[in-house]
Amino acid sequence: MNKDKLRSCFSQTLGIPIERVTDDLAYNSIEEWDSVGHMAVVADLESTFDVMLDTDDILNLGSVGQAVAILRRLGVDFDAA
Repeated sequence: MNKDKLRSCFSQTLGIPIERVTDDLAYNSIEEWDSVGHMAVVADLESTFDVMLDTDDILNLGSVGQAVAILRRLGVDFDAA
């Protein structure tokens, strides 16, 4: 369920089809995920998952897969059905 929420965050914030949101989708790999899009993604992730990303998290958020790892470290469960 949280994986769907995460994919939806990226899809809606970047304005891309949800099918394009895979773990391999990376920062600056598509036009929509530029520096402005990056900060919008950060804000949406913080709001959706009720977390606060620190500067290192924001800088290390280089892909959807890395977002999962960061959010897991902050207590978000991606393993539940």
